[in-house]
Amino acid sequence: MKSVPRQVRRKRSNPEGRMSVIDHLRELRRRLLLALVFVALGSVVGWLLYDPVLRLLEHPYCSVPPRYRYHSGGRSCDLIYTGVLDGFTTRLKVSVIAGSVFTAPLWLYQIWAFITPGLRKNERKYTLAFIAVSTVLFAAGMTLAYLVLAKGLSVLLRAAGTGAQAFLTVNSYLSFVTLMLVIFGAAFELPLLVVMANLAGVLPAKVLRRAQRLAIFLIFLFAAVATPSTDPFTMCAMAIPMVLLFEAAVLFAVVHDRRKARREQLAAAEQLPLDDETPSRIDPVPQPLGAGDEGWSDTT
Repeated sequence: MKSVPRQVRRKRSNPEGRMSVIDHLRELRRRLLLALVFVALGSVVGWLLYDPVLRLLEHPYCSVPPRYRYHSGGRSCDLIYTGVLDGFTTRLKVSVIAGSVFTAPLWLYQIWAFITPGLRKNERKYTLAFIAVSTVLFAAGMTLAYLVLAKGLSVLLRAAGTGAQAFLTVNSYLSFVTLMLVIFGAAFELPLLVVMANLAGVLPAKVLRRAQRLAIFLIFLFAAVATPSTDPFTMCAMAIPMVLLFEAAVLFAVVHDRRKARREQLAAAEQLPLDDETPSRIDPVPQPLGAGDEGWSDTT
């Protein structure tokens, strides 16, 4: 008898893709390494594009009125550094930020690829949609954070009054901007997680509808705690779009669950035994005798 290759036997004996804890840890390590490689490659591009990226990140600070921030010479605004290595670490930080943004679809795919083996076959078809939507939502959150940064910085720097000027270091400013961008981008992934949980059957629409008021309250509470600027404008700028996205996710869950329930009712109706009052299905086009019987013969 011909021997079956070991890889084929392993695949046949494990059709559901089950893995041991050690295999899960190895897969996690592999995915993390791939994600880090992609971010590192993107950071090389960010290193080459350092000057335009830094100008882009400085723009919200430069939008603050000059009397509230430090400026010298012919420049409209200045960020300083005090350590010998601060210039190098600043360029490295900006490069990593740019690399993470440039390669977001690639490392987001690694996250989804790690989750996919634990899903059913009909749930894995959402891979490309997950990557596309998560990338768009993350980019939308970062874009909104960038747009409200100028207003948030203006509110914070005005609090000291006209007799004081902000003397910000480039490291502290970039840390603040990075935190704002990441928090807004991650917060906008909430509706996607809700939709994926609903598609997996973990979070039905009736649970979401009952918890809508609590969810809205928790969203505003999260925005108040998570925003680094702690001003009401930035908090509302994060909370209101999150509430709208959450309501859209709830609406999607309601429509999805109704369609799912309708399909289940039709499937159950087809499997129920017929009673005396239920008419039987009749083929309107008669077929020749024995056309659908494989075992029919002249001797039957």
